[in-house]
Amino acid sequence: MSDHVYKVIEIVGSSTQSSDHAIQQAVTKASTSLRNLDWFEVVETRGHIVDGKVAHYQVKLKIGFRLD
Repeated sequence: MSDHVYKVIEIVGSSTQSSDHAIQQAVTKASTSLRNLDWFEVVETRGHIVDGKVAHYQVKLKIGFRLD
């Protein structure tokens, strides 16, 4: 196994469906412009409340990818 060097970025995914969907949205979008995505870490979860119900989810992620 060779040694790797990683870059870590922070992004925020959002969804009206769920926090899991917000994560999927963020990773999918990141994969369109970044290569070698290896892992993610959920750093923060928050949401928006309307009329006493959860209306929107936001999830801040750290995403690690290998540098060429």
